[in-house]
Amino acid sequence: MTRALISDDSIARQVNAGPVQLGFVAGVILRERIPAFERMLWRACRGNVFLRQAEIETPLEDPSTGDQVHKSVFIIFFQGDQLKSRVRKICEGFRATLYPCPEAPSQRREMAMGVMTRIEDLNTVLGQTQDHRHRVLVAAAKNIKNWFIKVVKIKAIYHTLNLFNLDVTQKCLIAECWVPLLDIETIQLALRRGTERSGSSVPPILNRMDTFEDPPTYNRTNKFTSAFQNLVDAYGIASYREINPTPYTIISFPFLFAVMFGDLGHGCLMFLFAAFLVLREKPLAAKKTDNEVWNIFFAGRYIILLMGLFSMYTGFIYNDIFSKSINLFGSHWHTNYNESTVMENKDLQINPSLSSDYDQVPYPVGLDPVWQLALNKIVFLNAYKMKISIIIGVLHMLSGVSLSLYNYRYFKDRLSIYCDFIPQVIFLTFLFFYMVLLMFIKWVSYGPQNDFPDSPACAPSILITFINMVLFKDAVALENCNTVYMFAGQGALQKFLVIVALLCVPIMLLAKPIYIMRQQKDKHVQLVNGHATTENGDAEGAGRVVQQPPPPAGGHDENEIGELFIHQGIHTIEYVLGSVSHTASYLRLWALSLAHAQLSEVLWSMVMTKGLILNSWIGGVWLWFVFGFWAILTVGILVLMEGLSAFLHTLRLHWVEFQSKFYKGLGYAFAPFSFEVILNTASTAVEE
Repeated sequence: MTRALISDDSIARQVNAGPVQLGFVAGVILRERIPAFERMLWRACRGNVFLRQAEIETPLEDPSTGDQVHKSVFIIFFQGDQLKSRVRKICEGFRATLYPCPEAPSQRREMAMGVMTRIEDLNTVLGQTQDHRHRVLVAAAKNIKNWFIKVVKIKAIYHTLNLFNLDVTQKCLIAECWVPLLDIETIQLALRRGTERSGSSVPPILNRMDTFEDPPTYNRTNKFTSAFQNLVDAYGIASYREINPTPYTIISFPFLFAVMFGDLGHGCLMFLFAAFLVLREKPLAAKKTDNEVWNIFFAGRYIILLMGLFSMYTGFIYNDIFSKSINLFGSHWHTNYNESTVMENKDLQINPSLSSDYDQVPYPVGLDPVWQLALNKIVFLNAYKMKISIIIGVLHMLSGVSLSLYNYRYFKDRLSIYCDFIPQVIFLTFLFFYMVLLMFIKWVSYGPQNDFPDSPACAPSILITFINMVLFKDAVALENCNTVYMFAGQGALQKFLVIVALLCVPIMLLAKPIYIMRQQKDKHVQLVNGHATTENGDAEGAGRVVQQPPPPAGGHDENEIGELFIHQGIHTIEYVLGSVSHTASYLRLWALSLAHAQLSEVLWSMVMTKGLILNSWIGGVWLWFVFGFWAILTVGILVLMEGLSAFLHTLRLHWVEFQSKFYKGLGYAFAPFSFEVILNTASTAVEE
């Protein structure tokens, strides 16, 4: 775009006067300043200059800010030195950059060639500089990880050294720290080795100190036990020297899970997945990923391995594999019905009391495969799995109460042994363990011949017997049944057990607070009736007896006794009511096991059987698609979702029903100085 800023009168005067010598200046200016720049030249020079400008298409980089700016190049023609100075001042005001331009064409060509030469030289220098920078960065990138590790380690070491204190001579550093007792010799050897490598002449000194602080808890683990220890630590860190539930959890946790997840096929899938993680442990651990789900599965690979293995065992006992059974030892059941009778009446059932239907011999291992086809399978499995759940639950709770004895003995708390442990064991044994014994007595004493209500010698109901026992009611025989008790003297024995169990409740409630209260009163009396002393401190003199007045009413001691009564009352109520609720809570073993088996059977009957209805070659192709859909549902619903549900219920049984009997979890974890933990934390912070 050009604009003539010279008037017609001035041009006519210059033509009449002869040849005119025009001067010019050239430069660049910001594109957005061009309109204001033109107006200023027009007004200041009164139209006696000529301006021509062109836009620079390529954006330029501002050297001061580094931003991309758009500029235009311009040239201004004028006459006389006065206009020249005025134009230069305007250019300076608009921050335009002026460049020298020779008047002769040959000089301009030489200057252009020189500029091009300098540009090429600068491009060469820039290219070499970029190559050099790239080589330097590539070389630094090879060592950046090592430098990062060294810097983090050095910072961690200096941070730890800043926690030390200088001794009096200001030549040695002194620090107090927690150290595992078994590692003292190893630490001493490490200190000596460090002294030798550093060339220090002062030997290190490591002494054991006595302290009244509670030490941290340190449980030695390996790659197998660490996952189970994390499950326990999620409930709470054990107090120092408190018994650790992890060794018992390693067996009980996968077993209780397997009771709810008992299926040989599903357990095998879980076992194979965990076995892959275990066998490929090192390469998978080297591939660090941010996928939280994968990290959880990989961290708990040994838990999943044992859960799958135990599920295969319980699935074999249940004789259940993908809702089907395995006929390994044949069946001990027979039928005398002909084919026409069975086809006409499908509700016919085999009678276990008849020798013609049942061999009267227990099945070698697990359940008879005939139950998979029986119409009353759910009725039979309900009674079987319900009793098994109660038996496992009572034994599990008794083991938890028994473990509390180790804590009391180690901490020399004899009062808790007599006032807590013994009454708790008696209460739980005389009521709920007795119910478990009734189950075994019923299984041993009563066979299929007298296991029906219509039989005169039918077995009494355990649930009704236990309810009548607790309510002090006389046992009543079932309809058409003459049997009231399972053994002689059962009624008197049950009344004795309930009375003793109820007497344990006030012992748990009042024995410990009353004993502690009497001990404090005895100490107070000893202080009041202390030895006589003289005013000069002579123990044998006959001076005035100095006695301490009794504490005021409502003092600190009485508050402690009141808190002790409240605490003991809450603990007793929680245990007594919890014994009932916790026993009922173990029925989840039966409920989830039954739900898992029924869901597996429904999935087979509604999906897998649809692929077996066609007999032609099309049926084979169709079966592949149906099997794929069934496999996806099996893995997604029965293995993943049902497995997660059973895992959470098992975790709840251990935290609430088992660990609450003996485990407080009020400690804090031992956090040693570890480069591994520091580097992992630093790398995570850098990634974030």
